[in-house]
Parts: sequence; structure tokens; C-alpha cells
Amino acid sequence: MTQELWAAVDDYIATHLTAEGEALGAVLAASERAGLPAGAISANQGKLLELLVRMHGARRVLEIGTLGGYSAIWLARGLPSDGRLVTLEANAHYADVARANIATAGLAPAVEVRVGPALQTLRQLVAERVDPFDLIFIDADKQNNPGYLEWSLKLSRPGTVIVADNVVRAGAILDPDGSDARLGDGGVQGLRRFYELLAAEPRVSATVIQTVGAKGHDGFALAFVL
Repeated sequence: MTQELWAAVDDYIATHLTAEGEALGAVLAASERAGLPAGAISANQGKLLELLVRMHGARRVLEIGTLGGYSAIWLARGLPSDGRLVTLEANAHYADVARANIATAGLAPAVEVRVGPALQTLRQLVAERVDPFDLIFIDADKQNNPGYLEWSLKLSRPGTVIVADNVVRAGAILDPDGSDARLGDGGVQGLRRFYELLAAEPRVSATVIQTVGAKGHDGFALAFVL
């Protein structure tokens, strides 16, 4: 199978089942104009996140890695009318673009964008003694995935669902000394440590589903807090 075929199948699925809508198309266009990197999830992956929020009945959602707000909008679409999404972004410019995009989508009242390195903002959330989150989506710098998992567990409760994107990277995880330009320095090693922590953590039951599509060969980690 080829990347072209994967992308074509993604398009077919999206055409039939995923109503991205003008607002989300505008988000991607605005992010590109603002100079943001093209790292957003696909529309089909976004719809999966929305469905997970709905199926789980999540009222409080945490996202680690906002970028231009594309995935945040999908997550917020799944929330009930009194639901809340907190999304963390290290880059102040990206956060400004995300806030504007989220407002364009009509979801600003439901979404809080916090700026700063996520390991710091996660620590701040714990210090504030916020209520635990029902669903947490991790999609930031992969070298810090182990730390993101540890803090996510501190912000969870039994029944919380933790989802992490980009945990396969075309098989790059198989090489302990490997690298992937898209992951940055230490990204592969961070992902491997993330797997080790999931495997050793008695508080979670987890698996990874490999994915192919417009974003290439990758995978989603799914963990359920026991």
C-alpha cells in the first residue's frame, strides 16, 4: 500500500462520515497564514476524538499541545453544554492563533488556552487542585511524553481516558537508538519510555492502535485509568 492510497481512503471516509465544516477548514487556513507548522491531526482523527468525548460522557477535557486549535475544536465539539476544555500550548504565538480560531468556531466560552511549557502548566493545575479530567489528549513534544503521562495521572480519576497521538511514527519506535526528524531530538526515546511507563503502571490498562491515512503510518495510544 502507498501513502497516496492511504490518503485517498482517508478522503473517502471523510467525504462520507466526517463533517469538518467551514469553521475547521478556516482554522487550518488561518494557521497556515500565521506560519504555524502543519502538525494538526487529520479530520478523521479529529472526529474520533469528538466521538470519544461523547461516548465517554466527558465534561472536563485536558489537551496537551494546542498548536492552532484544530484538535481542541474537535474535542470541544463533543462536550455537553456545561463542559470545559483546558488546552496547554508552550508557544505564545500559537496560543494567540488558537484562541482566534476557537472563537471563530464559536467555542471560546468552553475552552481555556494556557500558555507555557506543559510540564510547568501541568504542575500548576495540580497545585490549583483542579477537579480531575475525564479525558486527556496528549499531542505535544514526544521527548516529554513520559512526564506528560505522569502528570496526567495526577490529574485523572478512575475512569479517565488518556489518548496520545504519534506513538508509532512509521515504526521509528522499534529502534532504541533511532531518530525521526518530525519528533525532534530524543523523540523516539521519549516514546519508548512512554511505552515502558504504560506497561509498568498498575493504575492503567492501555493499548496502541496503528493508523494509516493522510498523516502517514502512525498510531494512537489509548489508556483507561483503573
